[in-house]
Amino acid sequence: MFNFINRWRNRLIAFLFDASMVPIAWFGAYWLLYDFHQIPSEILSQALYMVLPLIFIQTVLFWAFGLYRGVWRFASIPDLFRITKSVLTGTGFILIVFLFMRGTMESPRVVPFFYGMLLGASLTAARILYRWLKDYRRVFYDSERVLIVGAGYSGEGLVRDLLRHENHLYQPIIMVDDDPAKLKREIHGVSVVGNCDQIPVLVQQHKIDLILIAIPSASSVQMRRIVNLCEKTKLPFRTLPGLGDLATGRVDIKLLRNVSLEDLLGRDQVELDWLTLAKDFHDKTILVSGGGGSIGSELCRQISRLNPKRLIILDNCEYNLYSIDMELQKKYPNLNVQSVLLDITDRIGVQKIFSSHSPDMVFHAAAYKHVPLLETQGRVAIHNNILGTLILTSISAAMGVKKFVLISTDKAVNPTNLMGATKRAAEMICQNLYENSITKFITVRFGNVLDSAGSVVPLFRKQIQEGGPITVTHPEITRYFMSIPEASQLIMQAAVLGNGNEIFVLDMGEPIKIQYLAEQMSKLAGKKIGYDIEIIYTGLRPGEKLYEELFYANEKLNPTTHNKILLASASSVDKNLLIDIVEKMEKLFQQGDEVHLHQLLSQLVSEYKSEFNRSNAITARFSKPDNLISDLIGESAAI
Repeated sequence: MFNFINRWRNRLIAFLFDASMVPIAWFGAYWLLYDFHQIPSEILSQALYMVLPLIFIQTVLFWAFGLYRGVWRFASIPDLFRITKSVLTGTGFILIVFLFMRGTMESPRVVPFFYGMLLGASLTAARILYRWLKDYRRVFYDSERVLIVGAGYSGEGLVRDLLRHENHLYQPIIMVDDDPAKLKREIHGVSVVGNCDQIPVLVQQHKIDLILIAIPSASSVQMRRIVNLCEKTKLPFRTLPGLGDLATGRVDIKLLRNVSLEDLLGRDQVELDWLTLAKDFHDKTILVSGGGGSIGSELCRQISRLNPKRLIILDNCEYNLYSIDMELQKKYPNLNVQSVLLDITDRIGVQKIFSSHSPDMVFHAAAYKHVPLLETQGRVAIHNNILGTLILTSISAAMGVKKFVLISTDKAVNPTNLMGATKRAAEMICQNLYENSITKFITVRFGNVLDSAGSVVPLFRKQIQEGGPITVTHPEITRYFMSIPEASQLIMQAAVLGNGNEIFVLDMGEPIKIQYLAEQMSKLAGKKIGYDIEIIYTGLRPGEKLYEELFYANEKLNPTTHNKILLASASSVDKNLLIDIVEKMEKLFQQGDEVHLHQLLSQLVSEYKSEFNRSNAITARFSKPDNLISDLIGESAAI
């Protein structure tokens, strides 16, 4: 009720003001006509005779043309159009009256034109003045003086919102932008005074208290540069979300947040061919192994959006499987989700799942991946990452799965650790064993993903929360990073592009120093290196490289139809040798012979030099056991 009364009170005040402007403009037109001298009495009497009908007609036109639908504080171009139409109509009415009374009226015919100009100008000026007083002239007594980085659409929207905010928490003082064309321009009265490199100097000159970054389209490289400049000022800084989070186009002060790790290490928004993806995934049965892990669970989320016929999630971790199952059931209640607690090395269990559900597409994300831990766990790593992959691929080929996508890693390139060597062996299996199969085997290789389980980001976060120290193995060590959603979406896009036996390499951008990562995470947590928290260097761990590679020297990269997916020309491997070694691995696993397992892995992946190879060479020759691969395919085909 109060809002209703308040709204009509404001409209009444606006109406009375506009009505009062009619006689002022009317007599002002006569006064202007006579050069601000005294108006002749006979002319003045005619003006008085017409003023009341004019006020009535003009105010009716004000209502008819909707002058009181808007709010004066937000008066804009549409309000100007309404004023113009109502004034022009009123002026036309006066001209008609003058035309019919030309024999009895001595008033000059130019008076209606002066009246229209004066009335239109007064109504417009009043609204502009009111808006200026409300939005721009208010004194920012306790406000923080703000420098805004970015003078584009988002910067303009942020300035507008800061000036209109009822509490006036922030006062925009200046703006900076690297576009020379915007220099010296003004946005809502706020000047663009320089470029980003001048931020430290401008902050001192203009006594700035806070820096706001309004460049949602900035790449991670650009954001790192801007953040470094802001950090030199020792002032707090905030940013708007990226383009993906500003889909509505609305820029609001409430959207400001602290700069996140994803802003610094994340990448440009992924653009996918969702129509093609929907066509390939819709009404299909999709199986994801390792579906409870970091990449596997995100694949399940992305696939669920495409309305598959059935989604089968395999994982050997009960809690992870439970978590993704509950999440998908809540978010997609109509989705047919089958969550199966299963180890991929369980050949009978895998055969049963494939026989029951006949998947159209398989995403193989199940793998042991923790590099230092696996260095001493060779037997289980080889069993899971190599023999588990063999079981899944052979059953997929036998059951006629349309596409099989192996999730690989940059550590599979010139591997110096056991995990990378096992993933390289898994790549070889997918590329070389099924040339005549109707199943299209596709490998997708990429680097680290931000915040994945067991990665450096959760470790650093935990160390920072505990007060340090932060442990970095080497000051020069670098890694590639991308976000989990980006990696998962590009994997799906590569699956659509693949025609079989390809290795797709995701464009990972520029590598990031782990030292820089540790420093930025500390700063984002409000910690100062050397004062609040320390970084210590522990030395490279077994199997760890200073930098990772995404492709071999002989894998010439070619572009694809997607700018973030490259195609590597994979090298072939002796199929008979591969079969022979994998079969021997199966036998050695059963025997628990870890030393010879490592030696066979080094024989298969010649770039890998295991610590075990420094011992004696293989002293025993292995007789060839029953053909494991033939058995797997034969048994699967007989299901």
